[in-house]
Amino acid sequence: MSKRRVLTGIKPTGSPHLGNYVGAIKPAIAASRDANADSYFFLADYHALISCQDPIRVQRSTLEIAATWLALGLDPERVMFYRQSDIPEIPELTWLLTCITSKGQLNRAHAYKAAVDANTAEGVDIDAGISAGLYMYPVLMAADILMFNAHAVPVGRDQVQHIEIARDLGQRFNHVYGSDFFTLPEAQVDETTATLAGLDGRKMSKSYDNTIPLWDEPVTMRRLVMSIVTNSQAPGDAKNPDESHLFSIYQAFATAAETAAMRNAYQDGISWGEVKLALFERIDRELAPARERYRHFMTNPQQVETLLLRGAERARAQSRPLIVRLREAVGLRSVAATAVVATESTRTSDVLQPELKQYRERDGRYYFKLTEKSVGVLAQSIGFANGQDAGATIARIKLGEAAIANDELFLDEVMIARAPAGIASADVSAGLAALVAQEAEARAKKSAQA
Repeated sequence: MSKRRVLTGIKPTGSPHLGNYVGAIKPAIAASRDANADSYFFLADYHALISCQDPIRVQRSTLEIAATWLALGLDPERVMFYRQSDIPEIPELTWLLTCITSKGQLNRAHAYKAAVDANTAEGVDIDAGISAGLYMYPVLMAADILMFNAHAVPVGRDQVQHIEIARDLGQRFNHVYGSDFFTLPEAQVDETTATLAGLDGRKMSKSYDNTIPLWDEPVTMRRLVMSIVTNSQAPGDAKNPDESHLFSIYQAFATAAETAAMRNAYQDGISWGEVKLALFERIDRELAPARERYRHFMTNPQQVETLLLRGAERARAQSRPLIVRLREAVGLRSVAATAVVATESTRTSDVLQPELKQYRERDGRYYFKLTEKSVGVLAQSIGFANGQDAGATIARIKLGEAAIANDELFLDEVMIARAPAGIASADVSAGLAALVAQEAEARAKKSAQA
């Protein structure tokens, strides 16, 4: 993976407001255009079920949020844009991670602790009203992140702990099962992200009921903007823009030149009514084109559905080979392959003796074969331009980095070898597992001798 992978989850629980747009959506879409990064955006509808059991609301909100991101410029051809519930490998990985997760770690998770503290303050049972979904939320979030081996996850400071948990679980799984299955993610916190004030001057939040919905009709948005609370300074009085939440909202939308002009207007005694009107006009000018696109997507939900399913299929081209590899690692494998598992009295090398043989063909390209003397050729590689690339691939296979799916071997989601006709996946799986085991045994002996 040559590019940095950045993953963003979007929970579909309600309509977005201006604060969401300025603080999260706008900067994330701008970052998605970075040619040096692979961006993943997903609708976290499994997460939505933790707090919403209204199926119509979940479905409607999923459409609204998807339409919002698409209308505001997210390019589904440039980024990976998918719905969480369309990736069945995510809940499977959630269970694999659950089995190595410490209950004590989940007891310390912020969301669960906050709910327990609230119950304690009210004098009720500490777990009253707390679902297992809320308790397990950090593990599902870890699966979202580790499934695609994200390097960075943009989050608010209140979510940093969840990224740390994902990192811990990835590291623990790697240690328990003896390979670098997962990239360890980092939280990406942007301290410069704007936080908009709401109608009452406090942070714009649904919990305060002080939001300005992103897709309100202009007449409604104008009325809400004109209702924003201000102080009693009269027209003609010089005003301090740095103490005005109206100015901070305006600055979040305006250019540098427009912001400078408004700052001068404050010093010249502009009235609050004029500021509010200028603010509404600036917001409307920025959102009007996107509003039309949003209406288009909302009235054409099948187009949104098609884009999400297409994104899910692209994402599963990566998640399927990884889950095959993880299932093999934890022992969820064909019983025909059990003979290759090393025990105290039996070593893999005593049962199967697979080899990887590299050679050069007349076409000038380099190949390798995975062979086993009792079976023959288990897998034949694609051609490599040079021997170094073929050798590096063989080395990674021996370290256990290859995944098997549909009678083919993959590295980093790229097919590197396929089984000849008549060779089943179970045979390839058994041979590959035996090869990895005997290589690990050889390394352990060498290390002990050193």
